[in-house]
Amino acid sequence: MPPARKFKKEDIINAAYEIVKEEGFVGVNARRVAKELGCSVQPIFHNFATMEELHKETYKKIYAKYQEHMKNGAKEEKKAYLKMGLSYIKFARNYPEFFKAIFMQKTKMDAESFVTADTEENDVIKVGQTMCKLSYEEQKKFHVKVWIFTHGIACLVATKTVVFSDEEIEVLLKESVREMLKGYVGGKEN
Repeated sequence: MPPARKFKKEDIINAAYEIVKEEGFVGVNARRVAKELGCSVQPIFHNFATMEELHKETYKKIYAKYQEHMKNGAKEEKKAYLKMGLSYIKFARNYPEFFKAIFMQKTKMDAESFVTADTEENDVIKVGQTMCKLSYEEQKKFHVKVWIFTHGIACLVATKTVVFSDEEIEVLLKESVREMLKGYVGGKEN
């Protein structure tokens, strides 16, 4: 009889990650992960005390994928703010279940806290300052408005409620942010 295959934590997390990619977290349970790995549930509970622990580790891997996506969007310096917004929407299109797991769950946070918590890793507020010429605090306030608009497009894309081409999204985001900035700066002067 061949020796039993030993599964590492990473193997189990990777299996859960693949399930979430297709089905969302609703599909992640011990039996489903075991089936994905081709084993019993024993290796899962040998490596994780609870399914909640596996969910948390899987979420970390998903969030790291999102952060990688956002950092790639920030590489183009002149248009980094726009590209980060486009990357956010592209992540929603390419990984809709990951997007839903990160950004479409219940929370008790207000909009600014939610947005600020997400920007710690990718400096989108500082990137926006370069384009908008606002103080950090003003940019943070402005970015909440931009994020709400961008998030709306991303949700429409992730849920396939509306079909947009990449070109339509770029024009919509670029023109809308430009108009929002004019209104924001003009509104402060009144």
